[in-house]
Amino acid sequence: MSNLDYPLQSLKEGRWFKLICGASFQHLPAIRNLVLAYGLAGADCIDVAADPAVVCAARDALQAVRQMAAAARSHGYAPHPSPWLMISLNDGDDPHFRKAVFDPAQCPTDCPRPCEAVCPADAIVFASPHATTAEPAAEAQATAGTHRDNPTFSGVIESRCYGCGRCLPICPIQAIAPQSYWANPAAVMPQVIDQIDAVEIHTQVGRLADFQRVWGAIAPYSHQLKLIAISCTDHPDLLDYLRALHDLVSPLAPTVIWQTDGRPMSGDIGVGTTHAAIKLGQRVLAANLPGFVQLAGGTNHHTVPKLRTLGLLQSDLAKTTSPLPMATASSADTSTPIPTPPQRGSSLQTLAGVAYGSYARTLLAPVLTELEARATQAIAPQVVDTPVDMKKGDRSPPLPLNRPLTTLAQPVAQPMTHSTDHSTDHPTDHPMTHSAAHLSAKSHHLEAHPALLWQAIALAHGLIAPLKHSEQTAAQAAGFPYPSSLPSLSADPIYPEFAHDAHDS
Repeated sequence: MSNLDYPLQSLKEGRWFKLICGASFQHLPAIRNLVLAYGLAGADCIDVAADPAVVCAARDALQAVRQMAAAARSHGYAPHPSPWLMISLNDGDDPHFRKAVFDPAQCPTDCPRPCEAVCPADAIVFASPHATTAEPAAEAQATAGTHRDNPTFSGVIESRCYGCGRCLPICPIQAIAPQSYWANPAAVMPQVIDQIDAVEIHTQVGRLADFQRVWGAIAPYSHQLKLIAISCTDHPDLLDYLRALHDLVSPLAPTVIWQTDGRPMSGDIGVGTTHAAIKLGQRVLAANLPGFVQLAGGTNHHTVPKLRTLGLLQSDLAKTTSPLPMATASSADTSTPIPTPPQRGSSLQTLAGVAYGSYARTLLAPVLTELEARATQAIAPQVVDTPVDMKKGDRSPPLPLNRPLTTLAQPVAQPMTHSTDHSTDHPTDHPMTHSAAHLSAKSHHLEAHPALLWQAIALAHGLIAPLKHSEQTAAQAAGFPYPSSLPSLSADPIYPEFAHDAHDS
């Protein structure tokens, strides 16, 4: 089997792990480090914003994964040779495609600033009371996007905000509003198609015409894609809508994943959020749709144990049933048989895998915060322009950083409207446009700090391993750092209903 087939094999075996960096998350140093850690820990797919700068950062990290794969294996990990890279698009107003905005000048001087405390991405900051000189807004925003210690900037660091919306209801004066945008597929696809493996379309029931418009821009490139994912939240008419979408994409689509978005961007709030994701996954499974069903929206460390209890993982069923039939691998290598998934409608309906977003990012947040502090304050030695071979300590070939670094996300006012003529779209008009300077900050590369790198990989592997294996992990057996348990979750004050313990259902 070729390296390119490994993610597909994970899908068919029900061991698919997808990291969701965030459809609106554009903080390039964090994205690169998340991709690096989860890639070396064994992720099958990386889902990022439809922004060429973000795709560039993710590809840069995936090249580093290939260069460091041997070192990771020597530590007991099993990185995929070529994890797939996916971009997310939307066909209309969607919580994943928005940023929080507010005017800090409206904030009362005595405000306790609950928005700053509740933000899981550290995207809301306020100027130091001792700062006397304010930078122009553009310069302040650019500095804040890379370092949070800019004493003159107040507001939302746009690159860090991924639109979770937790700050909206908690503002005492209701001064924070969401700003939605649409990632224009006709503009994005030509620039990234050579760098990506898959596309995900976020949609909602009742938007068939909007979905068709987006699919029309993607379809000409479908032969270059390995996967199409369709993400949708629950709705009474969901199943009929998904069937209509299947009829639309099936003539051209490669492998299809139905992503059941139970409770969007909530997995780090409390263990109870996973129940919505599982419930929706069970509903879509029962619909017998062609393709694979994958959970998202509220997934966390409680998800896989709950799936095992319910018998929804193929790897668990394989222990108590006869061996699965074998199918021929892809045409790239027909000599290696791989298991076929249970047929829809059979008694062995199982999920293909799980995607993790907010919980996966929060899990590594302490490590990345420490990394940023070391890089910003020059605690660690200055990193050179090439990655370190963690096994030998020598220098590997430099990573190419010559990809275009402009965003193609299109801002829109509420409510979202679409024009049939996109000839006047200007990518650089969007406030989230990046510069190459963000990516050139090599001191923020995780591999420049080996202790933090292996700590991040161990944490990431702790989330991946329960889905991939039911036995003691290789990392534990080898005696390398590995968490005995993942951090427990407690409810956010504004979401107490998700603080259920592991026995809730």
